[in-house]
Amino acid sequence: MSRMRREILVALLGLLFILEGTVLPWLIPDIWQDRIGLNLVYIVILFVAIYRHRHTALILGLVFGLLHDVIYYGSMIGPYSFSMGVSAYLLGLVLQVNRAPMPIMMTVVMLGSLLNDSILFGIYKIFNLVGSAYDWALVQYMIPNLFIHFVFALIIYVPLRKQLELLGRRAPKEETV
Repeated sequence: MSRMRREILVALLGLLFILEGTVLPWLIPDIWQDRIGLNLVYIVILFVAIYRHRHTALILGLVFGLLHDVIYYGSMIGPYSFSMGVSAYLLGLVLQVNRAPMPIMMTVVMLGSLLNDSILFGIYKIFNLVGSAYDWALVQYMIPNLFIHFVFALIIYVPLRKQLELLGRRAPKEETV
């Protein structure tokens, strides 16, 4: 991936990260604020894992997960970093497809959302930060998050896929010049 394209990708992720904490809470009804953890950056990282490379997704997941830990979720440092990085890496390892069709990508988004939330729940359960059962958390938090992530992935699928495909086509030409 060329240096300029990497910078654009990181800038896009940074912009999404800022929007998650500033604009989106105004758009979500107050009753849903406690139930939905918007993690739009993670969805873009899943696209990177599938269309580019799993190692890039791992690094992006670790970095932006750590930012989530520090800025948004201060209970512990590291759970979001670990869960975002590892889940993106695992899904990229299992499904490294350059031209994955929409149904496969939407399945990856749903599996990734569920895996990320399950890892977080497991970490918080180990350290006694959550007292609820997994089935309750699944219904109250994980399925609503999965739905929001799915809708967001549908919205960004075409433009993001085109940009990630452009990264793949231009990188070899820029390196040989």
